[in-house]
Amino acid sequence: MGVRWTLMRPDLRSGADWIACAAQDVQDSFLNELEEGELLALPFLFEFWAMEHQLPPEGDWRAWVVMGGRGAGKTRAGAEWVRAQVEGAGPKDAGKCSRLALIGETVDQTRDVMIFGESGIMACSPPDRRPEWQATRKRLVWPNGAVAQVFSAHDPEGLRGPQFDGAWVDELAKWKRAGEAWDMLQFALRLGEHPQVCVTTTPRTVGVLKDLIAAPSTVVTHAPTEANRANLASSFLEEVERRYAGTRLGRQELEGVLLEDSEGALWGSALLESLRVECIPDVDRIVVAIDPPAGSKSGADECGIVVVGVQSNGAPSDWKAVVLEDASIQGATPNGWASAAVDAVERWKAERLVVEVNQGGDMVSSVIRSVDPLAAITAVHASRGKVARAEPVAALYEQGRVSHLRGLGELEDQMCRMTARGYDGKGSPDRVDALVWALHELMIVPAQSYRKPQIRAL
Repeated sequence: MGVRWTLMRPDLRSGADWIACAAQDVQDSFLNELEEGELLALPFLFEFWAMEHQLPPEGDWRAWVVMGGRGAGKTRAGAEWVRAQVEGAGPKDAGKCSRLALIGETVDQTRDVMIFGESGIMACSPPDRRPEWQATRKRLVWPNGAVAQVFSAHDPEGLRGPQFDGAWVDELAKWKRAGEAWDMLQFALRLGEHPQVCVTTTPRTVGVLKDLIAAPSTVVTHAPTEANRANLASSFLEEVERRYAGTRLGRQELEGVLLEDSEGALWGSALLESLRVECIPDVDRIVVAIDPPAGSKSGADECGIVVVGVQSNGAPSDWKAVVLEDASIQGATPNGWASAAVDAVERWKAERLVVEVNQGGDMVSSVIRSVDPLAAITAVHASRGKVARAEPVAALYEQGRVSHLRGLGELEDQMCRMTARGYDGKGSPDRVDALVWALHELMIVPAQSYRKPQIRAL
């Protein structure tokens, strides 16, 4: 039923969306046409209610990773996937799988969340297909004879010996012995024609998750916490969004984005979080820095556009800066990125545009002046490599002299991939380059030119 109704409105996420958006008479007609058995079954037809990220992708995959923010519906997706594997057409009919592994960080967490939680297997199962929990044997047994055994990631050796035709793994990214437990599970998945595993997890930068996602046999679905708003307390969403929206922690825990700090990075997540401020401090000088792209075709490098202000009280060594906005733009024409930069100047009442001219020379300034003939431009030329320019700026952060407003997630992602060996990411770190130029203009150049007065002995 769910598939039929979803196909009628492909612009909506599920059959339930179609009904929810339909007129009252259509809703009444739909429900009145259902027989009693269909009405009783409707709450348990997950395909009808599911959000797109909760349904397994098509294809010949071995691991399906459901990666999302807190409360995004990952546990429900895992529990329903288990149901889909073990249940047959009737309560006693065999399903695709008959021997599964359920693995959480501990046995208690596996039982309390994956089995008996509000979105766990027991809550999702219809009465005639609900499995029996055998506590002494730590397993679920379905009416058709299928068995799911519970394991703890703290005891990888417990997976040595058993064999399975499917598995559900929860919160892999926080397991302390994740690599060992995951390896043991791979050896145990050896029954049936094509054993598969569903992994539900909030993303964290750990090797086992990064390697799993990179594997060609893995598929990933992703959703932020916001996607499941209808099933979450509004006070919860309001509080976590107030506290964490626009921060790196929020990108991980709310948006479900896998953030990476490269080994040897010049900036780290913890450092950037410690330097975050909630409101704009008083600044007496603001610049907008631009790192123009080498080309303007679709898919070209971004044009880095970053706005930075400075509090310039006392000697330059006492000055403090705040990164106000990342207005970077990708795939724009020269007129497009020049307009975006001029808009940032007007928005923040900046006094100057700092523009790298390595790629275009005088043409870069000409493009900007075609948008704003009166633009105040400082042209800078990179004579040293990116790392050499970035290192003194990173030192300012270590001294606690640069802070960040919220909403700089993509810039901060690039910063955490900038290492002493170069940029450990795809493309060019144009946002970081623009940041570096701005802070050179506001903090480093004044410090280099500053000279203390000499006191002569009389």
